[in-house]
Amino acid sequence: MKDIYKYIDDNVDEYIKDLQEFIRKPSVSAQKLGLEECANYVVEKMHKDGLPAELHEIPDGPPLVFGHLKSSNSKKTMFCYSHYDVQPPEPIEAWSHGGPWSGALVDNVIYGRGATDNKGGLLAFNKAAKAFLKVRSEVPLNLKFFYEGEEEIGSVHLGPWVEKNKKLLEADGMHCLDGTVDEFAKVPEVELGLKSVLFVELIARGGKKDIHSLNFPLVPSPPWELVHALSTIMTRDRKILIKDWYEGLYELGEEEINLLNEKNERVDLSALKSEFGIENFVLNRDGVEAIKARTYEPTANIQGMISGYTGPGHKTIVPSEAKVRIDFRLLPNMNPQKCIKKLKNHLIEHGFGHLEVKAFDAAEPPYKISVKEDISQAIIKAAEEVFGEKPVVNGVSAEGTILKHVWMPCVLTGFANPGANLHAPDENIKVENYIKGIKYAAAIMENFSKY
Repeated sequence: MKDIYKYIDDNVDEYIKDLQEFIRKPSVSAQKLGLEECANYVVEKMHKDGLPAELHEIPDGPPLVFGHLKSSNSKKTMFCYSHYDVQPPEPIEAWSHGGPWSGALVDNVIYGRGATDNKGGLLAFNKAAKAFLKVRSEVPLNLKFFYEGEEEIGSVHLGPWVEKNKKLLEADGMHCLDGTVDEFAKVPEVELGLKSVLFVELIARGGKKDIHSLNFPLVPSPPWELVHALSTIMTRDRKILIKDWYEGLYELGEEEINLLNEKNERVDLSALKSEFGIENFVLNRDGVEAIKARTYEPTANIQGMISGYTGPGHKTIVPSEAKVRIDFRLLPNMNPQKCIKKLKNHLIEHGFGHLEVKAFDAAEPPYKISVKEDISQAIIKAAEEVFGEKPVVNGVSAEGTILKHVWMPCVLTGFANPGANLHAPDENIKVENYIKGIKYAAAIMENFSKY
């Protein structure tokens, strides 16, 4: 791979310029901001890099960018998944270096929304493929580039299109370059599966308008209704109380246990506590137990609650409405649609059937693959080649909308530096990590072609 790596090292200025330009194209799916313009930009830049790319319209959603680059050397096909949409940049005032769309280069760090998640990863695929074309005149295996524009809001409109285009998307393995290296080992994390995320909003309603709190004894209190309802969902020791929630839960085998023990030997959990600003993990978990819980435990996280007045001074009201947003993370063998029904039945059985339940019914199905899969081994080997030592291999993580309709082994990995601030102000990527990421993408392509 020395010839490919040399070409990549010789073209660093191009890669920096292109990522800066990409960041300057706002593309926020949650706000429907700039998505079509950004998709067209991706197609234009891929054509400039000598890569095939075309737009596919998604009903009610932003365009999909797809390209199929064929190789005469291999019958094997790799599916390169990425997304051009990004998280909302707010709070804007918390950004340094010119704001979320600046693409500023400061001390060899590129700043801006999408620098890591996932515009840097998308470009790593493209630039790696371009390097093969420039140096060897073709890629080592067939590549299918698949870049969507709604990943950050759960790919809500993607499923029907995928179902109609299964043949187009078939491949031998799929991976996504979306994330950072391990905080402490400084090598890529390799995720061999998906924890599905089921988003739910519970809404309680009272009077037709806010009511003077003098009348509290006489009227419903939506915030208290949610508090009482939530207390029936999970105990203080993190047990989810919904009937049959853990039904069919994935059971760990020797392979998973070995990976947990290996990770425990390589990561610094005390440093993680320090980063979080806590003295102990919840329930005093530590070591393998803490890593196992983070990887394999179903969760019920409250993202936020909204109700009433929280401004300056006082406002003596009984709010007319209260909302809470929860994300449930589901392990393999937990069906998202069945879990929605279980939640609704639970609320009814506990006297909260009057609450409105807004559930994201298109939640991705969770999955798990073996470390022995070709795509797993190719990525692990590539990480070791580029970063100098074996990566941290995890059991499950996060592109299930596709796998629901077109199954293939899938791995999630990443290359951005610790402190990249994904989903937060001052998102960034170090140039060193970005260039390693392009080499990592190229090494994965090369290695997978040989398995």
